[in-house]
Amino acid sequence: MVTKTAIMLGVVIGIFFLYFLLSPSLVDPAPYQPPAAPAMAGPFAVNDKLKTTEIIAKGKIHGPEDVDQSPDGFIVAGLSNGDIVRIGQQEKVEVITNTGGRPLGLHYAANGNLIIADAKRGLLQMAPDGTLELLADHAESGTFGFTDDLDIAADGKIYFSDASWLWPIEQYRLDAIEAKPYGRLLRYDPATGITEELLNNLYLANGVALSQNEDFVLVNETFRYRIKRYWLQGPKKGTADIFADNLPGFPDGISANRQGTFWVALAAPRNTQLDSMHPYPWLKKLVVKLPEFLQPQPVHYGFVLGFDESGEVVENLQDPSGEQIYEITSVEQVGNALLLGSLTGDRIGRYRLKAE
Repeated sequence: MVTKTAIMLGVVIGIFFLYFLLSPSLVDPAPYQPPAAPAMAGPFAVNDKLKTTEIIAKGKIHGPEDVDQSPDGFIVAGLSNGDIVRIGQQEKVEVITNTGGRPLGLHYAANGNLIIADAKRGLLQMAPDGTLELLADHAESGTFGFTDDLDIAADGKIYFSDASWLWPIEQYRLDAIEAKPYGRLLRYDPATGITEELLNNLYLANGVALSQNEDFVLVNETFRYRIKRYWLQGPKKGTADIFADNLPGFPDGISANRQGTFWVALAAPRNTQLDSMHPYPWLKKLVVKLPEFLQPQPVHYGFVLGFDESGEVVENLQDPSGEQIYEITSVEQVGNALLLGSLTGDRIGRYRLKAE
């Protein structure tokens, strides 16, 4: 015999289900058919090289998304609370300043100033004493929505990415699910104060790095698993092509050692759940209504690739366990070591490269 309580429960569940189906979704997704993920073999073969990574400032910091070394030898990082910190002897962490936003990309200019891509504030400059100056927060094509990463040319021009003019950093997961191109590659000229747009319609424009001769600049398209190349010199000047495609993970930060090697941080391996639902916009609309913990999740995995300037993989560094280092979002070569940052981690990694 069906009780009144059971009937009421059924009605409540039915109402909830109808609301779930019919309520507006946060996203208006596009269909996308991702290429089959490459095998973790050959140039991407699984290994545990990153297990030898030295861990710095574990538990003393949170979210050192990008790291660099200051002219006086300190490790410098931007944290999730807006702090710019330097780390010295005995892993002492000292706050230099706070951007009031979310510092992501960091790179020292020739004059010793730190240039910061701040997700919330735009392109900033920090003097050695910690004084901040806003360089740019918009271009002719619109206000920056999610300033992400940068590199600096020999002439002082700053190449940087606006990951998404629509979705802010707190909602970057929605950018992935929606699968629409809101990202841009930009160039700021300190001599004129003008910011120009070089590329648009990028799928989460992320890491930025210049080639050895500065004849091209790379920008990662995180949610297309690829790296795009924009030509600055030569017969292809002003055009773009694909530098590396169908990567085995989500390319995040990228840097150049200016000796012919690009280092690419893969924040996580490819996600089969996300790839499988991409062709179905109706399914993606429903998924974003679920609690975040029920949506596709990245796994803890350490992953860095090295490329030569022709796009060939020359180094493959992994920590499949994610116990030593994981969710690597930046990699910067300093001497014979790689400094590794993380968007949500509590540590910085330093991986010693083998001597040639």
